[in-house]
Amino acid sequence: MGPVRDLTRPTEPSRAVQARMAAETAARAGAVGPAAALAESDGAPPRLRAALARSLAGLAPRIVALSHDVHAHPEVGYHEHRAVAAVAGLLRECGIEPEVGVYGMDTALRAEIGPAGAPAIAVLAEFDALPGIGHGCGHNVMCANSVGAFLALADLARRGESGESGEPGEPVLPGRVVLQTTPAEECDTAKERLIRAGMLDGVGAAVQTHAYARDVADQVWLGVRRMRAVFTGVPAHAASQPFMGRNALDAVALALSGIGLLRQQILPWDRVHAVVVDGGEVANIIPERAELSLMARSKYPETLKDLVGRVEDVLRGAALMSGTGVRIIVPDYTNEMPVRTNGPLTAAWVRSQRERGRDPLPAGVLPETVAAGTDFGNVSQRVPGIHPLIGVADRPDVALHTREMTRAAGSPSGDAAAVDGAYGLAAVALDWLHDADLRLAVQEDFEAGGGGLDVEHFWDA
Repeated sequence: MGPVRDLTRPTEPSRAVQARMAAETAARAGAVGPAAALAESDGAPPRLRAALARSLAGLAPRIVALSHDVHAHPEVGYHEHRAVAAVAGLLRECGIEPEVGVYGMDTALRAEIGPAGAPAIAVLAEFDALPGIGHGCGHNVMCANSVGAFLALADLARRGESGESGEPGEPVLPGRVVLQTTPAEECDTAKERLIRAGMLDGVGAAVQTHAYARDVADQVWLGVRRMRAVFTGVPAHAASQPFMGRNALDAVALALSGIGLLRQQILPWDRVHAVVVDGGEVANIIPERAELSLMARSKYPETLKDLVGRVEDVLRGAALMSGTGVRIIVPDYTNEMPVRTNGPLTAAWVRSQRERGRDPLPAGVLPETVAAGTDFGNVSQRVPGIHPLIGVADRPDVALHTREMTRAAGSPSGDAAAVDGAYGLAAVALDWLHDADLRLAVQEDFEAGGGGLDVEHFWDA
């Protein structure tokens, strides 16, 4: 007979799965080979990229300081007041006056450099934290990446370095760069709200990093639909007349059981998860009201729509079985769409990271089991975009949304990622602005993937 487990404590999850995934990742990397990188002759001239690196080096202490400031003062979505003030303050120190509170959001900041009417690329910045664990998603590093990239490009343009010979020639910044902070990625779909308010008007491409334990050029990001199911029953005395009640909590239990059984028949990359946010108040009254908060996720827009329909059927079935009523409540705007990664922009990112001594894994190497969601998907379905992962941890098994990731995001490895990611985003923007053929390739890749999706009306059909 084995030792008796202490039932006051949870069991420790097995680390074997992470070891297996690490071995699988290594095997796949050997089979797939390195990620494709932009050729040396494409994109911005080498001299400009070298000048960009010098600008970035001068800004590195400020970039790291911004990452530390945001990390040390975690704020949840729509409450990132200190963070937006820190970004605005740094921009002003560097001679750029931002607009704060744009598009009706207090913590949405916008700044722009470059000639009016020219092609524009947006650099998006997140800075919200997770309740309880702080920056366990590394948004402090991501914020520093984007703000640092914008400031490096502004510094490059200000110093006016251009032309292989040093003679006046093509402008250093032959287009516009927009910095846009996007609040509340963790708790809402703020980018969708910002897009509908005009954030992407006139923008030809958009870029943003995501913190992670590894450098990954292209990884699966699932689409997400947030739902609430409110079940309404009939209250009754739970001892003397339970037969006169209709139990809303029973409906929740049936719904959770139905979702659990549904999981056998859904796609490997699908996810459904839920919490009970209302289950009654006292045990001796049949609950009149109960509520579930649910999230359904899938890899493609069409499979997400199918999965949501099946989950809604389960919720209605639970109401039918329990004799309760149900209201399925969804937001009045689209939730996160799957990220569509642009190939040529990714190649530019890979080149930039190799210049920093990193070697991002290509698509298909990291197991698809490791997949989350982000409202950057709503951006990438409308304009060409990339959302590559940059390693902030010193171990590949550090997971997002954990206290370990929080520590990593404020560590020296997180500081290095803040600076390297800033260079990467700036280099991609510079490549896109300088190379008309690259811009064409970026757009052709986007069109080959289906072109712009009508995200706003996706759930209407």
